Amino acid sequence: MTPRSAGPQLCDLSSAEILAATAGRTVIWPVGSVEQHGPHLPLSVDTLLADAFARQIAYELNALTLPAQPIAARSLPQSGGGLAFPGTVHVRGRSLLAFLEDTLESLCALPWRRLLVVNGHFENEPFVFEALDEVGRRPAADGKEFLALSWWSLVDTDWLAERVPVFPGWHAEHAGITETSLMLYLRPDLVSAARPDHAEPPRPGIYLHPVDVDRTTNQGVLSSTSAATAALGEELFWHVVAAAVALVTEDNGLLREEKA
Repeated sequence: MTPRSAGPQLCDLSSAEILAATAGRTVIWPVGSVEQHGPHLPLSVDTLLADAFARQIAYELNALTLPAQPIAARSLPQSGGGLAFPGTVHVRGRSLLAFLEDTLESLCALPWRRLLVVNGHFENEPFVFEALDEVGRRPAADGKEFLALSWWSLVDTDWLAERVPVFPGWHAEHAGITETSLMLYLRPDLVSAARPDHAEPPRPGIYLHPVDVDRTTNQGVLSSTSAATAALGEELFWHVVAAAVALVTEDNGLLREEKA
């Protein structure tokens, strides 16, 4: 199945059109990163995946999408390989939080009803959640709903266990089998033939400094990539999209989307 990335883009609208076009609608904002992903994947993985998920979810929900935000929180040694590998572009946490808060509050000037943030970078998550919590308390957000998720948070544990029996945990899946498989499905032109594995994934919730990156990673990879396939990427992509659509359309009195 080919992804439909033809949903309307909010930034393609004119100023004269924007108020009517966003009134009562859902807006989806993909947030990614520019971060090293080993020798086999581009720096843009987190942004490309967040954008692909956001566009497909928007298509399914008749929602509007914002351009993907590519500058992110710093890569950390136990979840992204860290800054020892060239290419990662980041801002400090306090700068990212301030940027997110300012952006979200300015978006609140538009009459949309729900904002969905789709995150593709592990280290972004606490800053996205805190910014939404902060802005959601302000008068500008009255009558609006906020929902944020990292795409991997929608992957069912049993579903994943059937397909990836030895799974290191999402913190160590950086540039691993799931991201590599998704890229093989969505952007195979950007995936190199190298499939490095790292036999000892890091434990979650630990920060080491200084860190020996030659011991904790394999060229920036934290776990396994050799079993990645485009077929797994296709299954995973549509699994996440279906879960996101179900979450937004769930009739629980808070999150409900009326399709046009």
